[in-house]
Amino acid sequence: QVQLGESGGGLVQAGGSLRLSCVASGGTFSRSAMGWFRQAPGKEREFVAAISWIGAQTEYEDSVTGRFTISRDNAKNMLYLQMNSLKPEDTAVYYCASRPERPVSTTSGEYDYWGQGTQVTVSA
Repeated sequence: QVQLGESGGGLVQAGGSLRLSCVASGGTFSRSAMGWFRQAPGKEREFVAAISWIGAQTEYEDSVTGRFTISRDNAKNMLYLQMNSLKPEDTAVYYCASRPERPVSTTSGEYDYWGQGTQVTVSA
Protein backbone atom coordinates (compact mmCIF):
# COMPACT_ATOMS: atom_id res chain seq x y z
CA GLN A 1 0.00 0.00 0.00
CA VAL A 2 1.38 3.36 -1.03
CA GLN A 3 1.23 6.17 1.51
CA LEU A 4 1.84 9.80 0.61
CA GLY A 5 2.40 12.74 2.92
CA GLU A 6 2.61 16.39 1.88
CA SER A 7 4.32 19.24 3.71
CA GLY A 8 5.51 22.76 3.06
CA GLY A 9 2.24 24.62 2.81
CA GLY A 10 1.58 27.88 4.60
CA LEU A 11 0.63 31.52 4.33
CA VAL A 12 2.58 33.69 1.90
CA GLN A 13 2.11 37.10 0.32
CA ALA A 14 1.40 37.48 -3.37
CA GLY A 15 4.63 37.30 -5.33
CA GLY A 16 6.23 35.00 -2.77
CA SER A 17 7.41 31.41 -3.05
CA LEU A 18 6.78 28.08 -1.38
CA ARG A 19 8.16 24.60 -1.93
CA LEU A 20 5.85 21.69 -1.31
CA SER A 21 7.23 18.24 -0.56
CA CYS A 22 5.61 14.83 -0.72
CA VAL A 23 7.18 11.73 0.82
CA ALA A 24 6.14 8.32 -0.47
CA SER A 25 6.32 4.99 1.33
CA GLY A 26 5.34 1.52 0.16
CA GLY A 27 5.15 0.54 -3.48
CA THR A 28 7.86 1.42 -6.00
CA PHE A 29 8.20 5.19 -6.17
CA SER A 30 10.68 5.12 -9.03
CA ARG A 31 8.12 3.33 -11.22
CA SER A 32 5.25 5.69 -10.45
CA ALA A 33 4.08 8.73 -12.32
CA MET A 34 3.38 11.46 -9.78
CA GLY A 35 1.14 14.48 -9.82
CA TRP A 36 0.14 17.56 -7.88
CA PHE A 37 -3.48 18.63 -7.74
CA ARG A 38 -5.26 21.39 -5.83
CA GLN A 39 -8.73 22.12 -4.58
CA ALA A 40 -9.98 25.57 -3.65
CA PRO A 41 -13.09 26.07 -1.49
CA GLY A 42 -16.25 25.47 -3.48
CA LYS A 43 -14.33 24.23 -6.51
CA GLU A 44 -13.48 20.85 -7.98
CA ARG A 45 -10.03 19.36 -7.61
CA GLU A 46 -7.84 20.46 -10.53
CA PHE A 47 -4.59 19.33 -12.09
CA VAL A 48 -1.47 21.37 -11.36
CA ALA A 49 1.58 19.39 -12.52
CA ALA A 50 2.76 15.86 -13.21
CA ILE A 51 6.06 14.10 -13.74
CA SER A 52 7.11 10.79 -15.27
CA TRP A 53 9.01 7.96 -13.58
CA ILE A 54 12.50 9.44 -13.95
CA GLY A 55 11.44 13.02 -14.52
CA ALA A 56 12.02 13.10 -18.27
CA GLN A 57 8.47 14.27 -18.94
CA THR A 58 6.58 16.98 -17.09
CA GLU A 59 3.15 18.49 -17.63
CA TYR A 60 1.71 21.72 -16.23
CA GLU A 61 -1.66 23.38 -16.04
CA ASP A 62 -1.59 26.54 -18.15
CA SER A 63 -1.99 29.01 -15.30
CA VAL A 64 1.09 27.70 -13.44
CA THR A 65 3.40 27.23 -16.42
CA GLY A 66 6.53 29.29 -15.94
CA ARG A 67 5.83 29.80 -12.22
CA PHE A 68 5.72 26.25 -10.79
CA THR A 69 8.29 23.47 -11.21
CA ILE A 70 7.67 19.83 -10.40
CA SER A 71 10.62 17.58 -9.60
CA ARG A 72 11.42 14.30 -7.90
CA ASP A 73 14.24 12.53 -6.10
CA ASN A 74 13.80 8.79 -6.55
CA ALA A 75 16.65 8.00 -4.18
CA LYS A 76 14.72 9.71 -1.38
CA ASN A 77 11.17 8.82 -2.50
CA MET A 78 10.39 12.52 -2.62
CA LEU A 79 8.25 14.67 -4.90
CA TYR A 80 8.49 18.46 -4.93
CA LEU A 81 6.58 21.44 -6.24
CA GLN A 82 8.46 24.73 -6.32
CA MET A 83 5.94 27.55 -6.52
CA ASN A 84 7.15 31.04 -7.42
CA SER A 85 5.32 34.30 -8.14
CA LEU A 86 2.34 33.06 -6.16
CA LYS A 87 -1.05 34.67 -6.72
CA PRO A 88 -4.14 34.76 -4.50
CA GLU A 89 -5.88 32.46 -6.99
CA ASP A 90 -3.30 29.79 -6.14
CA THR A 91 -4.88 29.47 -2.69
CA ALA A 92 -6.03 25.87 -2.24
CA VAL A 93 -5.32 22.58 -0.56
CA TYR A 94 -2.56 20.89 -2.56
CA TYR A 95 -2.44 17.12 -2.91
CA CYS A 96 0.20 14.79 -4.26
CA ALA A 97 -0.92 11.66 -6.05
CA SER A 98 0.68 8.45 -7.31
CA ARG A 99 0.07 6.39 -10.42
CA PRO A 100 2.17 3.22 -10.13
CA GLU A 101 3.42 1.45 -13.24
CA ARG A 102 1.67 3.83 -15.62
CA PRO A 103 2.58 6.97 -17.57
CA VAL A 104 1.95 10.60 -16.74
CA SER A 105 -1.67 11.72 -16.56
CA THR A 106 -3.38 15.06 -16.00
CA THR A 107 -6.65 13.42 -14.90
CA SER A 108 -7.25 13.03 -11.18
CA GLY A 109 -9.39 9.93 -11.64
CA GLU A 110 -6.42 8.08 -13.11
CA TYR A 111 -4.36 8.34 -9.90
CA ASP A 112 -4.53 5.54 -7.37
CA TYR A 113 -3.10 7.00 -4.18
CA TRP A 114 -3.45 10.40 -2.57
CA GLY A 115 -1.94 12.30 0.32
CA GLN A 116 -3.94 14.17 2.93
CA GLY A 117 -3.15 17.57 1.44
CA THR A 118 -1.39 20.73 2.60
CA GLN A 119 -2.97 24.18 2.72
CA VAL A 120 -1.48 27.00 0.67
CA THR A 121 -2.85 30.48 1.29
CA VAL A 122 -1.69 33.47 -0.75
CA SER A 123 -2.67 36.89 0.55
CA ALA A 124 -3.10 39.87 -1.74
